[in-house]
Amino acid sequence: MLRILIVEDDSQLAETVKYLVEDNPRYRVVGIAEDADSAIAAAERHDPDLVLLDLHLARSTTGFSVAVRLNDLGVACLFVTGKAPSFPMPDLAIGCLMKPFTAEDVHRSLAMAEDLLRGRETVRPKMPDNLTLYEAVEEGPAPEPGYIPSKPSLRTRLEHWISGQQH
Repeated sequence: MLRILIVEDDSQLAETVKYLVEDNPRYRVVGIAEDADSAIAAAERHDPDLVLLDLHLARSTTGFSVAVRLNDLGVACLFVTGKAPSFPMPDLAIGCLMKPFTAEDVHRSLAMAEDLLRGRETVRPKMPDNLTLYEAVEEGPAPEPGYIPSKPSLRTRLEHWISGQQH
């Protein structure tokens, strides 16, 4: 089961996303946060596998600072925002899902994120038009084939996935 934390300052949207996520029994929302401080506290308390992270949060905080801290904790992020960053940030997130989105967009995005996190090749029939997956930009030694640590860093997970794509 993929444990997911939602970080969104619009409570109605957060509840809608929770409903869409939990529509699939393979996913469970472990918490909802609305600002940077509560997001970090929730991540430390619930140890999620993935954080769906809005970039514009309550109390004039941003998702970028949250993504930096989550990366330090080894927690993967998928940006979910109305205004995408102007350039990819593979050190901070596995990708970006643009608002507005449909239920199908959320389901496909979670399936692709799960594939990446589990070290599986993403072979989904159609990627959502409003989802951008980020590729790692730094090169490093590829992990041994088949080896996936229990809680590897985001960079390690992405490098493993990308090295699998090149074979």
